[in-house]
Amino acid sequence: MNESMYKYMKVGLIHFMAYPSTIKGEGPIAETIKKIAVDDYFNAIEVSWMKDPEVRKQVKKMFETSHMTVAYGAQPRLLTTGLNINDLNEEGRQKAVATLKEGIDEAYELGAVGLAFLSGKYEEATKEESFQALVKSTKELCAYAKSKGSLRIVLEVFDFDIDKKSIIGPVALAKRFAEEIRKEYDNFGLMVDLSHLPLLRETAEQAILPIKEYLVHAHIGNAVVKDPSFEAYGDAHPRFGFPNGENDVPELVEFLRVLKDIGFLNTQNPPIVSFEVKPWGDEDPDIVIANAKRTLNEAWAKL
Repeated sequence: MNESMYKYMKVGLIHFMAYPSTIKGEGPIAETIKKIAVDDYFNAIEVSWMKDPEVRKQVKKMFETSHMTVAYGAQPRLLTTGLNINDLNEEGRQKAVATLKEGIDEAYELGAVGLAFLSGKYEEATKEESFQALVKSTKELCAYAKSKGSLRIVLEVFDFDIDKKSIIGPVALAKRFAEEIRKEYDNFGLMVDLSHLPLLRETAEQAILPIKEYLVHAHIGNAVVKDPSFEAYGDAHPRFGFPNGENDVPELVEFLRVLKDIGFLNTQNPPIVSFEVKPWGDEDPDIVIANAKRTLNEAWAKL
């Protein structure tokens, strides 16, 4: 593509993955967010919970100054606590909904445009019950968000049988789920992640085309799935070029091509497309981020 990618998308970075010491809502949150805010490669950022109200105040001021689009990733509120939004135990389900409602409040406080979450684990024998529990929880979240403003609620599609083992999941179920929620709530959408496609055993076209009308957000990253004995096996989001990784420039080109063909990447209302990359072992987060930028630059040039 000769045209600038910024004409078609807002390029973002998931802060709490790039700097995993912040994933539990503590640690050097403000310092590391500043590194992203001063980097004009990024015009979007995804952040998560910040347990200290003072840190939230500092970060909010940075966002107001930076002219970046902000999104809120609530996945750590579930993944680091073991809460399950489609828990068949009602008390457990309500706890998961409660933490995500707190996330919605924080998202509004920080000026975020959307909040993303993921579905939980399930048993095959009670899959339909888990699906209905997820529908119930998501409608509660959509209603709560709508009562306070225009925040969008976004479900990220994860693997269903390898690592996170989330019910959503395969594209057919993701489509059924989105249809169900959209009947009542227009502030809901789906997110697709390039790094999850190998885990789902789906191509970009298979994963995206059936849900194109519900797609509102995208992530780009890598995964290792060939052998459980390999380093970073599963949903670990290693850098591009990682040993035995599934995604690099060619896969990213194809992913972007499908997103452009369906009109997701567009000039009227450019969506957020964020890197989800995580340092492996003692890798330097800043070098991993630079790697991601180089990969996207090269892929865009080949699109």
